[in-house]
Amino acid sequence: MTVAHVYTVAFQGIEAREVDVQVHIAETGGGQFNLVGLADKAVGESKERVRAALAAIGLALPYKRITVNLAPADLPKEGSHYDLPIALGLLAAMGVVPASEMAHYVAMGELSLDAQLTAVAGVLPAALAASEQQRGLICPAACGAEAAWAGGVEIIAAPSLIALVNHVKGVQVLNPPNAKLAEDIRSVPDLKDVKGQETAKRAIEIAAAGGHNLLMIGPPGAGKSMLAQRLPGLLPPLDAREALEISMVQSLAGELPDGTISRRRPFRAPHHSASMAALVGGGLRVKPGEVSLAHLGVLFLDELPEFQRAVLDSLRQPIESGEAIVARANAHVRYPARFQLVAAMNPCRCGYLGDPAQACGRAPKCAQDYQARISGPLFDRIDLHVDVAGVSASDLALPPPSESSADVAARVAQARDIQRARYADDDVRTNAEADGALLERVATPDAAGAKLLSQAADAMRLTARGYHRVLRVARTIADLAGADGIGRTQVAEALSFRRLAQLA
Repeated sequence: MTVAHVYTVAFQGIEAREVDVQVHIAETGGGQFNLVGLADKAVGESKERVRAALAAIGLALPYKRITVNLAPADLPKEGSHYDLPIALGLLAAMGVVPASEMAHYVAMGELSLDAQLTAVAGVLPAALAASEQQRGLICPAACGAEAAWAGGVEIIAAPSLIALVNHVKGVQVLNPPNAKLAEDIRSVPDLKDVKGQETAKRAIEIAAAGGHNLLMIGPPGAGKSMLAQRLPGLLPPLDAREALEISMVQSLAGELPDGTISRRRPFRAPHHSASMAALVGGGLRVKPGEVSLAHLGVLFLDELPEFQRAVLDSLRQPIESGEAIVARANAHVRYPARFQLVAAMNPCRCGYLGDPAQACGRAPKCAQDYQARISGPLFDRIDLHVDVAGVSASDLALPPPSESSADVAARVAQARDIQRARYADDDVRTNAEADGALLERVATPDAAGAKLLSQAADAMRLTARGYHRVLRVARTIADLAGADGIGRTQVAEALSFRRLAQLA
């Protein structure tokens, strides 16, 4: 009895676990094609796609008993990428391709009925897993550029099943794919477009420099969304390690166009109707949510109180831990989620609380009810709170500001360089991630600053979390100024952006 082995992967979060596709063809029990190993419906349907694809290249399945086992049998198998390893296992068992050769590769790809290979999600983490297993990777040609980013692994990117068979048999040679970097052709909104709002601009700069969470509160049309959309233009590009890290999540979500990787930090802005699964991850196949797709970038929540309260509260754990953990009865999945939260909201439902010209007729109850949709613990996790006042016609008539996004981005880059050097020996990227003894070491203010912070903590009733977040912001303000230590001035400015949960 001969069993052909081809390897593929099953995904649990961004982890690619090895799956051994075992194919056995028995002489008895003709005409049966059994697929076992805890496969979902998409995997079960691969039998018909494989049968049609083999027929398209002039091969028919033998009239024998075919058994395909996906081992380990207790690991759930989901997705259409099992088509190719099953087909290759059958070809190896039939003697069309050498079985010993196929055992040296990890294969993944979906087969169309005419034997073309179509793109699948998760090729990049699969390529990295193949590299760790010291195997090559076989994938669709459309995914070749993505797989090439793994480096140090043999990639066979085939457009069709027949081209792959010819390559393995030496009849045809498939060129190895080249890694592609996405061209950054999209224009980035400039801070010059925002007139007035100097305090809010300062808050945006501090948030960009230290990776801090930010909440903007103001009436409709004040420019909150404009400011948030200009934040990505202030952030430094992803380095090589960071780009690979976020691209693995994007690969699993099927959001790497043409397999190209971008150096631009992600900016995600889900609508307020988003569900909890859409925001933090989950669903039937436990896909990454918006918090993971915003990893190392910005998650912008406009109209914050309009989100369901349970959905907003589900952000509390990812904000603290930097990862989203989705627990199910049959799966426990982790996705990275080190994102920067930027939120915008009106002070009340009508939006004009405190405006004498358009006074809210239901104040203060309107504001209290509206603000109560956001829990105090979530407010406490936001480092910077800034009021964005309405813009008058006279403000709009002013000439454009002299300082552009490029000017602010240069200061942000310098502050980020300081942090990179400071945390070179720690698993920390920005001041917003510093905690515990590390925060105490890098963000202890001088005597005057410590006295002011102690007095403010009592007067403002700061929680321990709020106290530490003030220190982180003060550390970033000092970095922007090029100061080694934290003084009273930096602490005072950090406290000016801290407020209580009740905004009325």
